[in-house]
Amino acid sequence: MKKAIHPTYYPDAKATCVCGASFAVGSTQKEMHLEICSQCHPFYTGNAKMMDTAGRVEKFKARKAAAAPKKGK
Repeated sequence: MKKAIHPTYYPDAKATCVCGASFAVGSTQKEMHLEICSQCHPFYTGNAKMMDTAGRVEKFKARKAAAAPKKGK
């Protein structure tokens, strides 16, 4: 490694989230302020909203069938 070109690495940098959680991480910044962390993220807390994609597929198929030309006798 070349000398004096790399930033200082802080193995005990402090990361603080807006939810109030703070923990130590390794970073090139001494302190970090986060908007979201694993303690308040909906995916990790179990509050994630699941989208109903099945309803969307049925709507698309219905519109496609309605737009298809009708066969005459």
